[in-house]
Amino acid sequence: MQVINPHAAGIDVGSRSHFGSVGQNPEDVREFGVYTEDHQSLISWFLDQKITTVAMESTGSYWQTLFSALQRAGFEVLLVNGRQIKNVKGKTDVKDCQWIQRLHCLGLLTGSFLPSEQIEKLRTYQRHRTWLVEQCAKMSNKMQKALRLMNIRLDVALSDVTGKSGRRIIEAILEGNRSGEQLSLLADPRVKKSKQEIAKALEGQWREELLFELKDCYELYQVFESRITRCDSQIESLLTEFTSQVEMRQDQKPRYKKAYKNQQKFNVPLLSSRLLGVDLFGIDGISRNTVMTFISEVGQDIHKFSSAKQFTSWLRLAPNNRISGGKIISSRTPKGKNTLAIALRSAANSLGSMKKGALKSFFSRIAYKKGRAAAITATARKLAVIIWNMVVKRQPFKPWDEQIYNEKIKSTVIFNIRAKMKRLNLAPIDLFEPN
Repeated sequence: MQVINPHAAGIDVGSRSHFGSVGQNPEDVREFGVYTEDHQSLISWFLDQKITTVAMESTGSYWQTLFSALQRAGFEVLLVNGRQIKNVKGKTDVKDCQWIQRLHCLGLLTGSFLPSEQIEKLRTYQRHRTWLVEQCAKMSNKMQKALRLMNIRLDVALSDVTGKSGRRIIEAILEGNRSGEQLSLLADPRVKKSKQEIAKALEGQWREELLFELKDCYELYQVFESRITRCDSQIESLLTEFTSQVEMRQDQKPRYKKAYKNQQKFNVPLLSSRLLGVDLFGIDGISRNTVMTFISEVGQDIHKFSSAKQFTSWLRLAPNNRISGGKIISSRTPKGKNTLAIALRSAANSLGSMKKGALKSFFSRIAYKKGRAAAITATARKLAVIIWNMVVKRQPFKPWDEQIYNEKIKSTVIFNIRAKMKRLNLAPIDLFEPN
């Protein structure tokens, strides 16, 4: 095979050491440590060998510091998916780096998608915020468990034990109030349950160890909640910095979306519209969390995907057709834990609970044919295609008319029936004649 990259190197990244290769001979392989000094030694060796492009394979996050160091040194660096190089026999670290170098010389490796420095900063904050929200949820579950073990069924009386009413009651319990009637008076008047039923739910067996656990979890919940507010402040200032030089058009008015619990309280519609140039909130089912996940995971770097098909394939929302002998053996969607894909699936699931809309009709049609799981994947893929077209082509989303969409589906079904009748050589009268 023809050598495409004659000055190529390969690196097998590890947690304790990195193996670099500039050729296929034993002397062309060296082992380096993971410290900054070792990174500089590796870079100096590559420069002495006149290396211009480097491919590396890694698991976890061990590659990030070395990747940045190589980029700053002027190398073209590719982060390679491990599936592209897993065919090496007698797997060792030395053979791995030599195999990577050989494949890279022949031009058989493709680099993974990596966001820009701006998006990487935003992604770090957003992922940390997601972790904080998960910790809040864990503390809330532990508080409910502690109350339930004392037969204090606050979770039955209220829909959210960490809401306005729930907090008042929990704080009163921690202050020593044990009267169900007095505690029920702290509930907001908008609570659906009656005061008498809430009082019954708050009569139980008070246990010292469980009250200690309840107090500890409630204090931790408050700490995590304050950290979420601080994280939101950092995200807002970063988005404001990114969009400080952007001026919105007069006709570009972002659609307002209410901020629900655990969602960002700052003006996400305005900042996202300035950053992307389009209003993603015009799409049915899209929430603040979905838009912030998109901005922090891909954002303006979506232009790196040449087509919507490539974007949906990266998200692992497109079928992976395996064809042999002209027949499709399998078309399963590949498994993956892409953060943006998970957010789009969540948005697609919320679309399934809507009452009307063309996207709702699309979801219902797929769910009727293949089940809800397939409908969520198909709708998530459609949302990804809509987002790609909006951001890349700077086209505002124009919602489909539900009636026109249903008529289009009806005409397609009629066309398919006519085509099938033509293949079977059937006339319309044959459908009404008895067998």
